[in-house]
Amino acid sequence: MASPAARQQKISPSAPATLRSIISRGRPGRTEPAPQLLLASQLIFNIGFYAVVPFLAVAMRNDFGMGALAIGVVLGARTFAQQGMFLFGGALADRWGARRSMITGCIVRITGFLLLVWAADFPLFLIGAIVTGIGGALFSPALQSLVGAAAERGSAKESASSAGGGTNDASTKSDKVHNSRSSLFALLVICGEVGVVVGPLLGSFLLNTGFDTALLTGAGVFAIMAVVFWLFLPKNRPDPKASAVLHSAVAEPSTVPSAGLWSCLRDRKFLGFAAFYSVNLLATHQLYFGLPVELERSGAGVTSLALVFTYASILTITLQWPIAGLMRRAGPRIALPLGFALQALGFASLGVLATLPPAGWLPILPALVLVTGTALGNMCVQPVTMGLVLEFASGRPTGAYYGLLASAGGLAVVLGNTALAPLYELAYAPSATAFAPWIFLSALGAMTATFIRRFLPHSSAQAARPAGQPD
Repeated sequence: MASPAARQQKISPSAPATLRSIISRGRPGRTEPAPQLLLASQLIFNIGFYAVVPFLAVAMRNDFGMGALAIGVVLGARTFAQQGMFLFGGALADRWGARRSMITGCIVRITGFLLLVWAADFPLFLIGAIVTGIGGALFSPALQSLVGAAAERGSAKESASSAGGGTNDASTKSDKVHNSRSSLFALLVICGEVGVVVGPLLGSFLLNTGFDTALLTGAGVFAIMAVVFWLFLPKNRPDPKASAVLHSAVAEPSTVPSAGLWSCLRDRKFLGFAAFYSVNLLATHQLYFGLPVELERSGAGVTSLALVFTYASILTITLQWPIAGLMRRAGPRIALPLGFALQALGFASLGVLATLPPAGWLPILPALVLVTGTALGNMCVQPVTMGLVLEFASGRPTGAYYGLLASAGGLAVVLGNTALAPLYELAYAPSATAFAPWIFLSALGAMTATFIRRFLPHSSAQAARPAGQPD
């Protein structure tokens, strides 16, 4: 009886594609990562992260007696390192391949956690926090690019099924493409949010035995992830030509664009889109920066912070999937303005309640209004936007595109929080000026809701417009 190797050698290059495909499936290694692995990775990554980082400030203050300035610098440096490095991390994922980038990101984050274990003074805490942030910058754009590729493959299947079923209407075909793309990204958001809930619960339990235990457990989580990625992620590097062919099956572009690593920086429409979309991260970041101010103003107290965050997580976990379905049917030209309008409405409502608080109402109610508007808006725009990045890339490597989108958001947070800081000083007590920061944020949201449609990729803009109507 012939050995498997001998049988494989008998297959000529002219063998039917189906037969060659069946045999290739029996070989070790996958050419495409399973979507379930990608979603589980986002869940576990967030569990490992949120089991540690939210308690860093507590450990620095209680265990090492550090002041607010030192803690603020360390936390700010970690956030800036991660957000600022996203573009670079995405470009590395495009050059190295997602597998190598994600494994490297896990190793770098393990290094950061171990540095924090050894830290006993401010410099080592600062270095450890920065290294931890860099690990996330290497991991996240690579994961998003893999999810984007999986969504693109799903879009190609939807497009093929439409063609096979005799569906020739361009708008219907585009709708199916958006449905397939945003569905996977909606699941990614839900998995990430579950990790946001479970991580702090695990961290609270581990903190009873010391912060070092939480750090070592987090490092162990990322070590396991690195091994899983080594074993189960495909080793193939990005192939721009294959990506362009796959994209052409969905979008049918007339020409295939160049696949330079930094092509996103030459795409003026995407740069404009990223600038406006960055308002979403600025808005959601106010749950960390502005929400404590509102809780102090209302008298609910910062002890209510955990309750409000739990409410936000439950809201996202329960509503993200149905809202994503509604937004898929509505399309980007409706979903994006609606999402930013909801955020603008949430901030405006809080501005009114901060200036004229209604007597007898629950003091926590204005904060819940803020969280509801911010969370609902984010649920409308985030999955849709992650899918739109594939259209902007048009077959080019997507890591740098996702990285630029995140880095733009990080820059918006730095600049926006700088502008908001003096305004928040006016919002600690009910007064005629207490509305200032909230109206500022509401105006940003309203402006984005008005103008972001002008920066949609051409295919999305055309899909929602009747034939003959100008762009």
